[in-house]
Amino acid sequence: MQPELQPNQAGYQIGTREIALEQQRVLRNTYLLLALTMAPTVAGAFIGISTGGIIMQFPVISFFVLLAAVIGLQFAIAANRNSGLGVVLLLGMTFLLGWWLGPLLAVALTLKNGPHLVGMAAGATGVIFFVMAGIATTVKKDFSFMGKFLFVGMIMLLLALIANMFLQIPALALTISSLVVVVFSLFLLHDVSRIVNGGETNYIMATTGCYLSLFNIFANLLQLLMALTGESE
Repeated sequence: MQPELQPNQAGYQIGTREIALEQQRVLRNTYLLLALTMAPTVAGAFIGISTGGIIMQFPVISFFVLLAAVIGLQFAIAANRNSGLGVVLLLGMTFLLGWWLGPLLAVALTLKNGPHLVGMAAGATGVIFFVMAGIATTVKKDFSFMGKFLFVGMIMLLLALIANMFLQIPALALTISSLVVVVFSLFLLHDVSRIVNGGETNYIMATTGCYLSLFNIFANLLQLLMALTGESE
């Protein structure tokens, strides 16, 4: 015969169960919204393939305009994270980033093995996501301590990327792309871990972080594959 729970013990168990259910709900909604963001991304990419000439003509200016737009949209998403407008703004951001990705895909598709490289980059991105999400949900260790280090690393990579726009050093570009893949893979682990451990309770913000990590991983993996294994026609 099991001993009866004291009122405070019963209340603690109920509270713990409710927290666990809430965390599962946030994680589930994050995954669903993340899947939804693929639609505007693909639509933007198709448009970007045929209309992204301005990016190719003015890459530096286009980069800073896009960076400012994405940062502005992130602030707007954060301000509306508890309303449907936040979802609309997030989908708008994913469309914009898809459009930005268009010229890179257009270049990739001019290669003999271009479609294969795009598929490999997409597949590898998916594998990285499932591995990092699996670690975060299985181990359930709080990886939020990595946040400050990853943020500093991201800023340093951004500065290196801007510098290489003017230096145009191929080896540095490959190094930056490799490090971006590593840093944003760890960002995925960090972001999913925060959801699992209750550090992030808003699925719109959680999706925003995960999407940006996946976008950067895919784009840089594709650049690496093109540089290392691309076959010209």
